[in-house]
Amino acid sequence: MLFKGKSSSAVSWLVVCLGNPGIKYTNTRHNVGFHAADALEKRCGAKVDKLKFKAFTAVVTLGGEKVLVMKPQTMMNLSGQAVQQAANFYKIAPEHIIVVYDDISLPVGKLRVRSSGSAGGHNGIKDIIAKLGSQNFPRVKIGVGEKPNPEYDLAAWVLGHPTAAEWKTIEETILRGLNAIECMITDGVDKAMSRYNG
Repeated sequence: MLFKGKSSSAVSWLVVCLGNPGIKYTNTRHNVGFHAADALEKRCGAKVDKLKFKAFTAVVTLGGEKVLVMKPQTMMNLSGQAVQQAANFYKIAPEHIIVVYDDISLPVGKLRVRSSGSAGGHNGIKDIIAKLGSQNFPRVKIGVGEKPNPEYDLAAWVLGHPTAAEWKTIEETILRGLNAIECMITDGVDKAMSRYNG
């Protein structure tokens, strides 16, 4: 069955939480998005474990709307495949696709909400832009800290592990990020930006 936008049972938003599948990536900086999905599980009382659209998924209610939460199970740089399939199936416009991911240009614990923009060097975002043909999807960026020096290998940094103290801060930031997602859905992205980008 193809859900139409005005059906009362329809999914009206996607929340896409980015990471790499596989146990070796579990607690890396690049998998902060997956941790956001785990936090959403606890908040909504639903397991994000139904394999659909090349992603683990769950339909939850956030801000009074039906939302498909996704953990793409492609590698990070192919994340757009899962997003494209779900967006096409549910007829979701890019403006209703919220992507949650790590940002190495932000200090640990910094939250940044954006309505649109370039990939900023993030391969998961780059692929989503390519597959959707649009940059106009909102994002919740979780700061994981910059490389210690310019010569430090980027892949080694994003696939490295934050300290226990950093994780505690990141987890607190993720919870604020979930609040920002609900704010986006109920009050719009501009309101979420003014409230959570302070």
